[in-house]
Amino acid sequence: MEARVRWNGKMGFVGISGTNHTVVMDTSPEHGGDGAAASPMEMVLMGLAGCSGIDVVSILQKKRLNLRNLEISLEAERADAYPKVFTKINVKFSAEGEGITEKHLSDAVRLSMEKYCSVAGMLSKTAEISWTVEIL
Repeated sequence: MEARVRWNGKMGFVGISGTNHTVVMDTSPEHGGDGAAASPMEMVLMGLAGCSGIDVVSILQKKRLNLRNLEISLEAERADAYPKVFTKINVKFSAEGEGITEKHLSDAVRLSMEKYCSVAGMLSKTAEISWTVEIL
């Protein structure tokens, strides 16, 4: 896997993945940025949601369940001392679909978070990760 990041002025950066996709990152004005994009730590949180979300969708589809909507919300706490790693992350999975039960969703999330999601595997080294599920 490869990536590169290019500074685009002030505290903004453009990341380019090895597959040639781009993301923009920035920081808040209080840290010298414009607040024009997600911060790198916000990107990490979104990466966790995206990684796990892909797993959950795949698992539910393999069970031939008709998922119509999946929203993943995250809240995180960081250490007070530098490098201010995440120490707690709570992930809420809200799903809607025909025949999808809380057990289906819970089983899929557990498999993702405990077995398949690489981002969860890395973050769990410094953060306590918890999750909840909700059927809409």
